[in-house]
Amino acid sequence: MSTVAIKEDQAGSQRRSLALASYRFVDILVAAIGLIACSPLLLIICVAIRWEGGGPAIFRQRRLGRHKRLFTVHKFRTMTIEADSTVHREYVKQLVAGNEITHAGDSGRDLYKLVADDRVTHVGRFLRKTSLDELPQLFDVLRGHMSLVGPRPVTPYEAELYPPSYDRRFTVKPGMTGVWQVNGRNERTYREMLEMDTAWAERHSVVLYLTILARTPWVLLSRRGAA
Repeated sequence: MSTVAIKEDQAGSQRRSLALASYRFVDILVAAIGLIACSPLLLIICVAIRWEGGGPAIFRQRRLGRHKRLFTVHKFRTMTIEADSTVHREYVKQLVAGNEITHAGDSGRDLYKLVADDRVTHVGRFLRKTSLDELPQLFDVLRGHMSLVGPRPVTPYEAELYPPSYDRRFTVKPGMTGVWQVNGRNERTYREMLEMDTAWAERHSVVLYLTILARTPWVLLSRRGAA
């Protein structure tokens, strides 16, 4: 390798390290402020979930992080306590295979989340519509397992269905929001979501990170593409 090529490689490595450090700084700052500011809301949601059907307010599940390392993701529980994951496993299998699944009123698009899902509680349906069920993931951001911006954290059984070309999405931390979430969300197909996540992993930048972060509140308030 020539001296010029080595210097260019070192410069590229330094830029990537600076970008990762910038992401982490903003992640910690925003997550900490968000948890403090939202603490009354977090308490209200916990009470509402327990009031509706008892059981734990927080749902914990093993997901794959950067380099496919397992970590525990935290969300507000939106389903009944006895909910079986078999239905979702089969649903995802069909989506990854490219089989379009439609629902009444979805304009012929296949969705990541099951729309007509009897396992979802009344409170849970509201939390999903507003994306408030994702708020506990701010703890996962502080712990360093997730970033504010990145690919959606997936379960091991989902990743087993992915073709090798999608492995690149695991070179970065999963995020609470990302390219997919600010570009249609559940109006997109599952494969489009995977492609957007992979594109972020390949071409992420500080500018794009901040742009997605800035667009997310508007997308959530407008509830565009919410399922």
